[in-house]
Amino acid sequence: MKRSASGLAIVALVCAAQGITCAAEHQRAEKALPDRIAGRSFPSVFQAWNPADNLKEDRTVTLARHDLLFHSAEFFGLRWNATPQGLATGFTPESVRAAQQRRRDLLSLNPNLVMIAEIRYRDAHASYLPEGHAWWRRDSQGEIVAGWKEGGYLQLDFGQAAFREQVALQAQAAVSSGVVDGIMVDWWQDGAERLALVKAIRARIGEGALILANANDRRTPQTAPYINGYFMECYRSQTVDDWARIADTLQWAEKNLRPPRINCVETWFHASRADENLMRCATTLALTLSDGYCLFSDPNPLPTPDHLHSWYPFWERRLGRPLAPGRPRADGALMREFSCGTAVCNLTNAAPVTVTFGEPRTSRATGQRALVHTVGVRDGDLFVKDGAE
Repeated sequence: MKRSASGLAIVALVCAAQGITCAAEHQRAEKALPDRIAGRSFPSVFQAWNPADNLKEDRTVTLARHDLLFHSAEFFGLRWNATPQGLATGFTPESVRAAQQRRRDLLSLNPNLVMIAEIRYRDAHASYLPEGHAWWRRDSQGEIVAGWKEGGYLQLDFGQAAFREQVALQAQAAVSSGVVDGIMVDWWQDGAERLALVKAIRARIGEGALILANANDRRTPQTAPYINGYFMECYRSQTVDDWARIADTLQWAEKNLRPPRINCVETWFHASRADENLMRCATTLALTLSDGYCLFSDPNPLPTPDHLHSWYPFWERRLGRPLAPGRPRADGALMREFSCGTAVCNLTNAAPVTVTFGEPRTSRATGQRALVHTVGVRDGDLFVKDGAE
């Protein structure tokens, strides 16, 4: 649903009457969303719910190290205007004001940060809706279906048009608040019910807001025209075939999802967070095959909160902007040139590869400055020009 100029004027008057800075007014003081996405330096890292927890600094500073963040609306300071939450269609005015200030604080630290609110549609805590509510999904015996077992959640019935409209209204409220740039939907795959849902969401939030969908390492050609990016929660990264599938899906998403694209690739450590070759491989994969974001985090089966991670010095923005698309080398590695250096990903090779430059480059993996470098198997590196370190 596109808003007309007169419609925006009405929204502004309503916001002014409530003492809230509306989205249109609020965004005049910050970089436009496409400029934040296109204008950032690389590598570009995202946060999926939970934070980097290895740095002894203010949490807001750590948060702003990331270039994209998705979390619940409450994380940003928003408070729903009804209880239970599943029946709400907006936020309290005082929480909108507080959340807008939180947004300004974060953007003052990272002007290119993109903020996205998760909107629940597939499952939720039992307190999300009244007990026995019609929007809980039921099996053939009339019993409510269990959802995410680890969290003890129950499934929601997004097969119902009325509930899909409720989800779309909540998405509209999040975007209209001026606090976030779009919404995230979890557990995503193609199908008639999800297609109807994403169409309803897009109609409510407009053409310019973002939709991020957790498709793991799968393609969703049916719903792709409505989605700006995949959250690729890649829980399979043990084999050459796993990495090839991740690469294939990422390339497909970069070509087929709607712009501006915000593909987010997450892989998990195998033995520990010290699996830095895997972190570098995931980072350089994202750099060479996309203009997206990367994350290397704890595996979900751990008893700690999901997606906790370390902040690695390798992620400091040293490469600048991409100069051209990535390309495969003769030895099978992937390479991409940036304004301040070169990214190389040795994704599926059975042997290390040698990288030679015409002038000395500094390896972000080893710290060595040389003309010739080696990138190991299932590893990657960034070779930075003099003056960029």
